[in-house]
Amino acid sequence: MKSRRNFIKSASIYSAAFLGLRALVNQPLSAANVAAGLGPLVRGTGQPILLPNGFSYTTFSPSGAEMDDGLLVPGMHDGMGAFAGPEGLTLLVRNHENESAWLQHSPFGPGRERFDRIDSSRIYDLGGGVAPCIGGTTTLVFDTKTQTLKKHFLSLIGSQRNCAGGVTPWGTWITCEEVNAEREPDEEQWHGYNFEVTPSAEVGLGKPVPLRAMGRFRHEAVAVDPASGAVYQTEDLGDGLFYRFLPDVPGNLAAGGRLQALAITGQPQMDTRNWPTLPKFPVGQPLAVEWLDMTDVDSPRLDLRYRGRAQGAAVFARGEGAWWGEGEGYFAMTNGGSTTMGQIFRYRPSLYEGTPRESEVPGTIELFAEPNNTELVRNCDNLTIAPWGDLILCEDTKGENRIIGVTPDGTFYPIAVNVAPEGSEWAGACFSPDGTTLFANVQNPGYTVAITGPWPTA
Repeated sequence: MKSRRNFIKSASIYSAAFLGLRALVNQPLSAANVAAGLGPLVRGTGQPILLPNGFSYTTFSPSGAEMDDGLLVPGMHDGMGAFAGPEGLTLLVRNHENESAWLQHSPFGPGRERFDRIDSSRIYDLGGGVAPCIGGTTTLVFDTKTQTLKKHFLSLIGSQRNCAGGVTPWGTWITCEEVNAEREPDEEQWHGYNFEVTPSAEVGLGKPVPLRAMGRFRHEAVAVDPASGAVYQTEDLGDGLFYRFLPDVPGNLAAGGRLQALAITGQPQMDTRNWPTLPKFPVGQPLAVEWLDMTDVDSPRLDLRYRGRAQGAAVFARGEGAWWGEGEGYFAMTNGGSTTMGQIFRYRPSLYEGTPRESEVPGTIELFAEPNNTELVRNCDNLTIAPWGDLILCEDTKGENRIIGVTPDGTFYPIAVNVAPEGSEWAGACFSPDGTTLFANVQNPGYTVAITGPWPTA
């Protein structure tokens, strides 16, 4: 077992190393969380969330509350990133997985009565003036010293179903549209893109610029390799692909670049899903990869995955969360495995990633974890890496949902259990830059949680 690692600072983003997970240890979570350095889970009187003994939480920014810009907190809280703000504050950029028809989740109110409070030129898709799109992001300013919310406001609007995304080494948030339709009747714009949001403590809407060169597909999450500037992207479909975007100008995604799909070297159209009727994909075996150039990446047909697989790309089972550690990335496939309860993949880039020489020392993809045990994990979704080096998973399943930690030796342990009504998935787990606070979202009924306590040390 390799030792845990501390956060590695990169610009204003804090990343971490998660190294050395090997064969999974199928031990009960009640014992595992003690082994991982946390006490047994307890529940406060009338509280819907269970935490280890000695931990506490606060909730804030619930759906429907009035924000500092006079708009309402949108519903369907989802992916989220944490950034260092002024005077030691933390900036959270939070996604909202909304569709234009879901007026109960609208920042403008159910009758759009607050619509005139913003500059309509800052709305990506006005929906013909009939059904403006209400997916996007909010930005929250949080004080970890007092565990209080200082400010929250709309920061991107007019997109559709902003599900997950990812932080960048240059200090921005990439928010991803998870759409599966060619175009809704009232839409004025095409959807299925990434957008970039710059965190700020100042109230205001950003300009929505679709990053078309990154591809039009059912986006889920991204992770950026700071060494090469490559951006890795997951696709939330049962027959999705795993993509890489090589920007023409590292750090400037809007300047264009090349979109590629991952293929296993010498094994075209490899199926990684490990469903019962499919061939077995090996666990714990790094396999060399090659990257296939994609064309017509902005196609209105939403057929990238079909064309990519026809070229030989590997197929994955609903790509979800993504996070970059120290020289390697981790990616969750929420429906992979023989029980369809989830897989975690690890990608290690080439020494020459994204250059003509990368075939000399190709990158590798490894099925890193596939528990096939609902006691350990159920439908892993968003993920992050903790300050002490463990992988942190959010669950999106029926009934109870958990935040799960995974140690480098493969011990799974519970950090939080949400026993609220069915449908209340966890999403957007991320740590404050000072390492004191784990933030996460409960999607339904929609609020953000800040968890503090005696976290393990590196």
